[in-house]
Amino acid sequence: MTTATTTAVMKQHLIDPEICIRCNTCEETCPIDAITHDSNNYVVDPEICNHCMACVPPCPTGAIDNWIRVVKSEAYSLEDQFSWDELPEEKELSIEGEDVPAAEAVETGRPALEVEDDSASLENVPSTAAGASVPPWSAAHPYVNMYTHKNVATATVVGNYRVTDEDTESDIHHIVLDFGDTPFPVLEGQSIAIFPPGVDAKGKPYHARQYSIASPRDGERPRYNNLSITVKRVTKDYDGNPVNGVCSNYLCDLQKNDTVRVIGPFGNTFLMPNHADANIIMICTGTGSAPMRAMTERCRRLSKTEDFKGKLMLFFGARTERELPYFGPLMNLPKNFIDINLALSRTPGQPKRYVQNLIRERSSDVLKLLDDNNTYVYVCGLKGMEVGVIEALRDAVTAGGKHWPDVHTELKAKGRLHFETY
Repeated sequence: MTTATTTAVMKQHLIDPEICIRCNTCEETCPIDAITHDSNNYVVDPEICNHCMACVPPCPTGAIDNWIRVVKSEAYSLEDQFSWDELPEEKELSIEGEDVPAAEAVETGRPALEVEDDSASLENVPSTAAGASVPPWSAAHPYVNMYTHKNVATATVVGNYRVTDEDTESDIHHIVLDFGDTPFPVLEGQSIAIFPPGVDAKGKPYHARQYSIASPRDGERPRYNNLSITVKRVTKDYDGNPVNGVCSNYLCDLQKNDTVRVIGPFGNTFLMPNHADANIIMICTGTGSAPMRAMTERCRRLSKTEDFKGKLMLFFGARTERELPYFGPLMNLPKNFIDINLALSRTPGQPKRYVQNLIRERSSDVLKLLDDNNTYVYVCGLKGMEVGVIEALRDAVTAGGKHWPDVHTELKAKGRLHFETY
């Protein structure tokens, strides 16, 4: 009697380098540090990855959601993955000298395969993840990945305006791009990625950089095929050392009629509700104001025909008023349309205030809105703000006599709490 040989097979988790925009979301999200990167690619270590799926929902492009069946002993190494410009095709599995198509390998009468459990689902995403992985129930349907590295769209610059005071260190620009007759439908909360010209130190073209859309779905100029983005000129790294941001400086220096290469749009969860009675709490810092501007302008246009009748509440953080993008237009909005709360951390003679401080000061009003199932919360800005915002929301809910873990879980499950941080 012959004993069948068992060959261990696994579904290897891989990241598609053709779609990946190197936004670092997957590496930040992975709870077990299975994802890493070099100057070329983001990769998944097959020795560490446990298929928990935590990295899948936050990925704006879907590049992270790729699985190739391989013989476990022949899994693609990190070195293999770092060298790729595109994903390899799935190979036929060779078992006892026979070639078995991967899709049939488990179901044939050939020697048994020991297949690892790949039944992980969204239920396995760590509960510590701050925001929802689903959009609001009423959100409009988003289009994603219409244009990729192999199918790049071209847009023309029709405006480039500085939106912080000229004498401030914070040089932030509002850039308007027109797509002409190229279809490029977007929604508030989505993003695009732009290729800066030139090559890196290894002689390879620069990867595309991601930017949130700052205009509503019907365009910066209504009924035109255009959109806007908010870009801060990077001249220092996080440690304060001089550095020239490759793409930010390129974009901030663009002139009218210049053209840029664009891919996207990206994002299918950080979307605004699409029903008239929705309330929106927006919490942002710096260029994190881009999606908040888009949502606010969308609501302003809808309010003229009473297609928006909800409440808007904004917590906006910056060092000073002069460094707060869109300060002038923002302050001209009617007070009965939007409840504006500015957190300024570097105003001479004043104590430092951050968005979480203001959330606590307005905790009763925040809690009243959170108690309404029509309220949705959006947070956008530096990664470091997440903890402070969550703690402030927790304190507001706890002060109202409710159990924060239960409220937090419900907000995420119903697509009512969203984070977009970097």
